[in-house]
Parts: sequence; structure tokens; C-alpha cells
Amino acid sequence: MIWAASDAREIYCDLFDGRSAAIRRVATVIDASAKTLVLTLPDGDALIWPLVSLRSVPDQADEGRLVVTTTERALARLTVEDAGLIQRIRQGAWRLGETPPVRGRARVFGWAGAAIASVFLIVFVLVPIMADQLARVLPPAGEEALGNATLGQIQTALGEDFFPVELCESREGQKALDLMLDTVGGNNLDLPYPITVSVLNHSMVNAFALPGGQVVFFQGMLSAAESPDEIAAVLAHEIGHVAARDPIRIALRSAGSLGVLGLLFGDFAGGAVVLFLVEQMIKADYSREAEAAADAYGITLLQRANVDPGALGDLFQKLLDKFGDASGIAAHFMSHPALGDRIATSRAAGDAMGVTGPVIPDQSWAALKAICD
Repeated sequence: MIWAASDAREIYCDLFDGRSAAIRRVATVIDASAKTLVLTLPDGDALIWPLVSLRSVPDQADEGRLVVTTTERALARLTVEDAGLIQRIRQGAWRLGETPPVRGRARVFGWAGAAIASVFLIVFVLVPIMADQLARVLPPAGEEALGNATLGQIQTALGEDFFPVELCESREGQKALDLMLDTVGGNNLDLPYPITVSVLNHSMVNAFALPGGQVVFFQGMLSAAESPDEIAAVLAHEIGHVAARDPIRIALRSAGSLGVLGLLFGDFAGGAVVLFLVEQMIKADYSREAEAAADAYGITLLQRANVDPGALGDLFQKLLDKFGDASGIAAHFMSHPALGDRIATSRAAGDAMGVTGPVIPDQSWAALKAICD
């Protein structure tokens, strides 16, 4: 035996049974022969905790007391303040310092897996469905307002030293851009809002569409192009996305996904949402079906305007040869599948047309190239 019979005396301790919020005073005694801790409840019932089942629970509030639990009821807690009883428990409960086992682990992992699956279902299934439905009923004025706000955020996000990236507003350059848009047919389409085209004074080689009929070129794109037909081909392609309302779908999906993640992980309602939306709108990572539809729409516009659709494939190929898949519009379009097939399709459409005319005169093309000067 570890203790003398005279040590086996009752000490009152506080018991939290792990099933109710009540804390009860219990008479506690160690049964040396049975190697158990006996807890006598106020109603006379007794709880028997084998000493081998006891585990200590760290108590940062008071180092002078001992809080123990039992592996047979992991949520129960017994607070012992009597120094003598604490000593006897430490002497007899040889597994006291081991980590209490986690009960219901399978249930915990099951619930965690279900929660993760629910998040994936919401973000990748329900949010896209709801975004597509909302895109169909969103008023044109609301979509235009969202496009304007997003453009402003893009200018701010890409700026330096708190100065936003400026729009290029050369009068002659803007006239050339408007002439190209008119030739391609962007302002004669059956859309709920007019197409507007702008150029950002930034070296990125890219172009993208925003909600509300906006098509945005970066100055780096104009510098990289060798003919106005190449810019017109990109313009026609982006108009295809506008006609299909792809930009508003991307914006709504991104906002919806960030809202769900914000509820789970914290504050996604501030700058993180804006930056994520800006990134998504610039990348414009559309699906294979959306890209194919925008290509077909753009080729039709170019054919009607007697502009060579093959210029789009020529531009993509030159940029891929120059940049590879690392940066600029090459990286933008490399995020879309079957790029080689798309280049071949645009070139085949151009070959089928025979002789085509320039989309704008040479002097207008020169003015467009210098729109940011």
C-alpha cells in the first residue's frame, strides 16, 4: 500500500462533471487498496475514478492547486486544493502527466470533413449558380456602376506612391480608338449599354473587359502590337466577353466567394476583397466555353468589318514567342486551354476571307500608338 490508513481521509473538492454547468462540492478520498479516487456526491452517489485513469489539466490561474480529469470521462474536471491530497494523487496516479486522450476523434474529423465539403459546395457550385442567375437580372445601370468602380480600384491598385494609374486621354489617340470601335461594330450591337474603350498608362501587356461594357487596354499592349488589326482583333474578342456578360459573372462569383470565406476566416470585407476582385478582373480566367464563344463572336465582328481575324492569332503567337508563358498577355491567355487551337482557328478564319482592309488609316494608327504620350 502507498498510504497509511490514517491518510485515507475525506477532502472536499470542486467537481465539474462535463455534462452540466453546475459545480458541485464532493467528498474525495483515495481508496488505497483499490487504487481509486472515490468522489461522493451531495446526493450520496459515488463516482469511482481509477488512479491509472487520472490525467492532470494545466491550471494557469493557480499553481497551488491540481486539476485532474479521467480518461473515462474526458470532459470532467476535479479541482483539488488540499496539499496533502495533491501529494497523494501525484504519488499514486503514475500516468498523471500524460496527455488526456481525445475522445470522439472520428466524429470531429467527420464534422470537419463535412464542413470543408460544404464550403467547397458553396464556393464552387452554389456561388457560380447564383452569380449566373443574378447576372441575368442585374440592371444595366448597376452593372455600369460596378464597372466604373472596379476600373477606379484597378487604377489605384496598380499605381505607385499613392498615385493611381492614369487613363491615356490624347484627343487624336482617343479619336483613333473610337474609329476602331466604330469600324469593328462595337457601338452598333444589341447590348443594354454602349461599349467604351480606354487605355491605362501602364506597361503591362494585357487587355480585359469589365462589367457594364468597358474594354480596357494597357499601354504595353499597344506598344507590343505591330498593326492596328491586331488591336482590333483583341478588341473584338473582349467585346465578345461583354456581349456574353462574362465580366459581371466573374465579379459576382469573386465577391460571393470572398463573402463566404470572410465569414469563415475573418475580415475579407476590406482591401482584400478589392485586391482579389482587381486581380480576377485583370486575369479574367474564363472557361474554355466562354473563351471559345468570345473568339467566335470576335471573328464574326471582324469578318463583318472586313478586318483580318488572323491578326489575333498572329499577335498571340508573337507574344508567346517573345514572353513565353511567364508574363504579360502571354501568361493571361496561357491560363486558357487549347491556345494553339485558338490561334489556328483565327488564322483559318482570316485565310478564308481573302483580301481584307485596314481597320483604321495609318495616321490614326500612329495616333493610337501615341495615345499615352
